[in-house]
Amino acid sequence: MSAAFTLHDYVLSGNCYKIRLFAALLGMDYDSIAVDFYPGFEHRSETMLALNPAGTLPVMVTAEGEVLTETNAMLVWMALRAGEAASQWFPATDLDLGPRVQQGLAFGAGLTNSIGLARLSSMLDWPTDGERASKTGWGHLRALELHLTDRQLEGGLWWAGAHPTVADIACFPYVALSPDAGLSHDGFPAIRRWLYAVRSLPGFVTMPGIHALHELR
Repeated sequence: MSAAFTLHDYVLSGNCYKIRLFAALLGMDYDSIAVDFYPGFEHRSETMLALNPAGTLPVMVTAEGEVLTETNAMLVWMALRAGEAASQWFPATDLDLGPRVQQGLAFGAGLTNSIGLARLSSMLDWPTDGERASKTGWGHLRALELHLTDRQLEGGLWWAGAHPTVADIACFPYVALSPDAGLSHDGFPAIRRWLYAVRSLPGFVTMPGIHALHELR
């Protein structure tokens, strides 16, 4: 099977992990190129900036040569190529679920800019306002707990609908990694149930800081 895309990847990045995780869940083959984000700052090299002038990771180059630099765009690109499961993962034409999934994608981007930055500050002493990012991250966790509590009271489990969607993949990594930033899941039972459900998906893969389900037991 030929690779669907090449991923310029950093193993500790939550955003890069979103792509690796989704590819595993879909059974989608891809090639990976490791980028020395830290301490090498290779994402700011001339070669990487030629691909992505913003200097961010991940970067996806599709088999057709298209370059994608926004994580949510990569998730949607992959979902649309999921065959019969495409409408489950990204129900674009569903007038009810479609907007909910889009909202989840936006929420996931917010988690990157709050918990993700707090984690960079905590782990790598990144030059950012870690205290402010951590405070915003707490707010995002509380908002997610309320959303998932409502979903679970309705008999659901996922961000939107009866099945996991790209919204769940967009939100999962930085919620699961929030303890790296000192943001625990204590007092968030709905989040813990949701994290367990994502880890239970067939094909689930780990990254440093996110363990397999059997290890949690």
